[in-house]
Amino acid sequence: MSDKRRKKSGANESRINDAKTDTGKAPGMKQEKTGKAGSMETFRKVLRVIGGYRILLAFSILLAAVSTIVQLAIPLLFGDAIDAMVSKGNVDFETVRFYLGRILVMLLICGTATWLMSLVNNRLTYGVVQDIRRRAIRKLQVLPLSYLDSHSTGDLVSRMVADATLLSDGLLLGFTQLFSGVIAIVVTLGFMISKSVLITAVVLVLTPVSFFVAKFIASRSFQMFLKQSEARGQQTALIEEMIGNQKLVQAFGYEKKSSERFAQVNQKLREYSQRAVFYSSLTNPSTRFVNNVIYALVALIGAFLILAGNLTVGGLSVLLSYANQYMKPFNDISSVVTELQNAMACAARIFEFLEEPEESADPKEELPAAHGRVRVSHVDFSYDPSRPLIEDFSLDVKPGMRVAIVGPTGCGKTTFINLLMRFYDVDRGKILVDGKAVTEISRHSLRENYGMVLQDTWLKNGTVRDNIRFGRPDADDEEILKAAGEAKSLEFIRRLPEGLDTVLTEDSLSQGQKQLLCITRVMLCHPPMLILDEATSSIDTRTEIQIQQAFDRLMEGRTSFIVAHRLSTIRNADLILVMKDGKIVERGNHEELLKEDGLYRSLYNSMSAG
Repeated sequence: MSDKRRKKSGANESRINDAKTDTGKAPGMKQEKTGKAGSMETFRKVLRVIGGYRILLAFSILLAAVSTIVQLAIPLLFGDAIDAMVSKGNVDFETVRFYLGRILVMLLICGTATWLMSLVNNRLTYGVVQDIRRRAIRKLQVLPLSYLDSHSTGDLVSRMVADATLLSDGLLLGFTQLFSGVIAIVVTLGFMISKSVLITAVVLVLTPVSFFVAKFIASRSFQMFLKQSEARGQQTALIEEMIGNQKLVQAFGYEKKSSERFAQVNQKLREYSQRAVFYSSLTNPSTRFVNNVIYALVALIGAFLILAGNLTVGGLSVLLSYANQYMKPFNDISSVVTELQNAMACAARIFEFLEEPEESADPKEELPAAHGRVRVSHVDFSYDPSRPLIEDFSLDVKPGMRVAIVGPTGCGKTTFINLLMRFYDVDRGKILVDGKAVTEISRHSLRENYGMVLQDTWLKNGTVRDNIRFGRPDADDEEILKAAGEAKSLEFIRRLPEGLDTVLTEDSLSQGQKQLLCITRVMLCHPPMLILDEATSSIDTRTEIQIQQAFDRLMEGRTSFIVAHRLSTIRNADLILVMKDGKIVERGNHEELLKEDGLYRSLYNSMSAG
């Protein structure tokens, strides 16, 4: 097993010129379609994830209850203290000191409970987001390649990093306000009823007004936050695309166009952000206005009750305090509605990703070390049903054969390799390895039997040693150096500051050196079958000749598929397939195809003339 993962480039020449051709990738990047899930539906999904933290959740609710009940009991003590000194010259200092002492103790209890609740909520929130990110990275491993090819890397990164971070911020605020708020509302109503049923009834009747106002505004701000998150993902994708290909941008004088594209996305993000913040900012003053009306009515009705002798001054102060406490949760929630709506919009995008259909179930049957018999029977395949690509493709490859695939750009060469590796499943027909259909064996065991070197190189951040033994983690240094010698990479490895222990970054090596390391991986693994897709495209001619000799030795007795544009590298192939528009138009060896006045001869003569 070697370089099995295809590194999806953030940008290439064809994308920069807005003319991407179909050469093995799904056509175009799809526009995101987030938005079907409403805010409440998304919130229910978040709650299901939170359900895995029941113990922490119970602690948070318990601490919220202790903090809120103690806090709400304090106004009762203040009311009793006020009644103990309400008349001139008749102040009961002993009673006042008693109540003040109890108030101090309750404040300490309330502060401690609130502090512990913050700790619990922190652990709960970041645990939930950690689980979501863990699910997201696992999801990434089982998504079909068609999804990854049709969605920009930047947007996926934005969902897994930026959106998850904003979700954690929103949840932390939500937990802090939610539990305390619900308990405060229930307990406050209980205390208010004990003082005045009439005033409590007035408060309850007017409460739904705040709900309706908040709901009306929140439903509109959620859509704006959703669009804001999508625009942020597009912006991240564009930035990743341009930074990763800055040399190409400068080489083609694309700087102005790049800036214009960024300005368009940036303007869109600005407009959505302003609208989202504007709508959400209406919630707090609107609900506060309703709450102030309720507070004024409580004061007015209470004053009449005092005059009628049905309420004391201390009792009214308690009711006013509770009226304020009762409305405080609504005010608190409305004051952070921007963060909450933003968090739910981000969660909607994350859950949309998590709910994407996975690749078809992997059979449990394993493919042992293959002999290399590959049969392709009447295969049809297309990335887009409206644009057929491969049609009625049949091929019978005996063990040990070298099969070269040539043809013009976009004819389906790399697509055929994708089907062999089962990166994509065929629409019709079968591909068999040693008589077993690839759909009936596990993908892992199938891919273990292939050594694959692509035109696009992929190296992870790590040492040279780690990158070479990616497919064979148990290989020792002697085996690694031997493979490096065969792949002609040993010379430059020895020139590196720390040899095999040198830590590689994106710009540590030239493109040719990266490709040599990818070839070294294959040399180390010695797989039963080989796939070489323009494997020496970034290497100088002299080194290419040496590596070709090493490949010739490696391919002895192994079934090999070679995709090449330079026809000089495939002259010794047992079978050459000439493809055009997804079909095999010619087949034979080099000498046979030159005798025919066909596409191969035309391609060969054009290269010879060049």
